Amino acid sequence: MAGVTPHVDTVVWDLGAVVIDWDPRYLYRRLLSDDAAVEAFLDEVCTPAWHHRHDEGRPVAQGVAELAETHPEHATLIRAYVDRWDEMFAGEIEGSAALIEALDSLRVPQFGLTNWPAEMFPRALARFPSLRVLRGVVVSGEEGVAKPSPEVFHRLLDRFGLDASSSLFVDDAPRNIDTAAALGFAVHRFSTPAAFRARLVEEGLLPG
Repeated sequence: MAGVTPHVDTVVWDLGAVVIDWDPRYLYRRLLSDDAAVEAFLDEVCTPAWHHRHDEGRPVAQGVAELAETHPEHATLIRAYVDRWDEMFAGEIEGSAALIEALDSLRVPQFGLTNWPAEMFPRALARFPSLRVLRGVVVSGEEGVAKPSPEVFHRLLDRFGLDASSSLFVDDAPRNIDTAAALGFAVHRFSTPAAFRARLVEEGLLPG
């Protein structure tokens, strides 16, 4: 019947800042004198735009080498981006990990769509158990295209045979949410695990 909203039966997770607590500040607070120095370094040297190119497929080692050549005065700090990558993680976000387990116990299909450098993702998969619960993950660095490009969403749908209209996509970034919504996904902008749990209950995916 026209106007009926399709039932959501699948969850698609963003990973960074939703399931996994990743932030380069965790590393650089150990290496620089104060928060102002950390922010300056991440705003001016190892910038979000520079990192995003790794999400789009550029090898991290290549990006680090090129940037260290451009900023030789920061070469040691820049090389730490790859040499001490694992120190950028605080671990799984406990409440989100619990939601993944709860959904899995009810056999709700769950997938991941993440902006992540290709060569770094196997390390995360080995380290964080929640990621191994997901039935499949599309990793931007492996695809050569990153969110918010619609193309990477289409690859997710095609690879796993998903229907956007019956899939709930959760992400913390507004521009990724906007793309997903335009493609017909049900969407939730992540703020806290508790708020997302309430949405899952509302959708009938978890009991109240």
